Amino acid sequence: MTDHLNEQQAIPVSKVQRAAKFISTGAKVGGNYVKHYAKKMVNPSMDKEELHKNNASDIYSSLSQLKGSALKVAQMMSMDKNLLPRAYQDKFTMAQYSAPPLSFPLVVKTFQKYFSKSPDQVFDTFTRSAVNAASIGQVHKATLGEKTLAVKIQYPGIADSVSSDLKLVRPFALRLLNMNERELDHYMEEVEEKLLEETDYILEVRRSREISGECSHIPNLKFPIYYDELSAERIITMDWIDGVHMKEWLVTNPSQESRNQIGQALWDFYDHQVHNLKTVHADPHPGNFIIQENDQLGIIDFGCVKVIPEDFYQGYFALIKKDLLINSDELDQVFFDLEFISDKDSPEEQEYFKSVFREMISLLGKPFHSDKFDFSDDSFFQRIFELGDRISNDKKFKKSNQARGSKHGLYVNRTYFGLYNLLNQLQAEVVTTKPDWLK
Repeated sequence: MTDHLNEQQAIPVSKVQRAAKFISTGAKVGGNYVKHYAKKMVNPSMDKEELHKNNASDIYSSLSQLKGSALKVAQMMSMDKNLLPRAYQDKFTMAQYSAPPLSFPLVVKTFQKYFSKSPDQVFDTFTRSAVNAASIGQVHKATLGEKTLAVKIQYPGIADSVSSDLKLVRPFALRLLNMNERELDHYMEEVEEKLLEETDYILEVRRSREISGECSHIPNLKFPIYYDELSAERIITMDWIDGVHMKEWLVTNPSQESRNQIGQALWDFYDHQVHNLKTVHADPHPGNFIIQENDQLGIIDFGCVKVIPEDFYQGYFALIKKDLLINSDELDQVFFDLEFISDKDSPEEQEYFKSVFREMISLLGKPFHSDKFDFSDDSFFQRIFELGDRISNDKKFKKSNQARGSKHGLYVNRTYFGLYNLLNQLQAEVVTTKPDWLK
């Protein structure tokens, strides 16, 4: 809920306004560094915890007012726990649930643009305040006849600012993600494409229907119905899904059986999408799921969807097999195809990067190597975070003259990191179904 958050009366829309906000935030961050090093001169043993907290607070405050792509990138980074200091993780996680909402007059303005009516003229009832607000849009609760509805409204100007915002957020991303510039540029194209898709609500409704229809046979999943006549380019109307977010549900101390049932529904949902549909809901953060009575899992957002190319799928999951029965020439070709190595690498570099990526994919593939996997095993996640930290600080990666890994891996990896993280929060043990060829 967003009742306790101050509503915004306007969003900076023009490139000049948004750039000015980034510049002022950069100045604040710079000032925080000056203060930190001044204090460190007096107390050399002082760590960077206070600096991280101040920077995280200033950056999040700025991004939450800008909303859109910049805030979405913060949300994405908060999901990848090994990428950021804890202060940033904690602050940026708020983008998943509780960004400051827009005031009602701005909501009315959007309805007037697309329906030539106010929300009160379209629906029988419509909440003046948002019940949920995130990076791209906010949700209001409405009724029409006997139907209770969720109405998602996109923030003004967000679609037009994607490209320019990503250029502005680039310096912060370089510093926070500890990437080299080539690597960041390699992935930013994919991020931009996905963010532009997320602003296309007509595309989202179509994909929502297609994927929910294809997954309707999976036990313990619930999907809303979408209403074309009440939707538009920047507005989506769907059934209201009763229930609570995972964080609230876990506070009730659910039984292990309930945790496992929700966890199994999550695993089955992603297993079917990745291996059968090759099209996947690629935004598995807790804010996109609702837990209902009788341990049913509601899926409420299909804004971010990744279509997985067949050649990428075959190579990626070939490396996950427990018994990798590929001869060295075929294996080298997989590494080339996945862009882990290239003909620009020396033989020594090729061997080094192959060994690192085999270790990484083998670790990520561990849940596939048994019939059941206990995601409450914190040591498994600790090894993932340690490997991520080791790679991000490895001089060979930093000095590499090329990006490592296919751009398609960005959202596939993110999907599995997000899924594993959700299952870890649930402390669930699940039957790790997989295609026969991957067993």
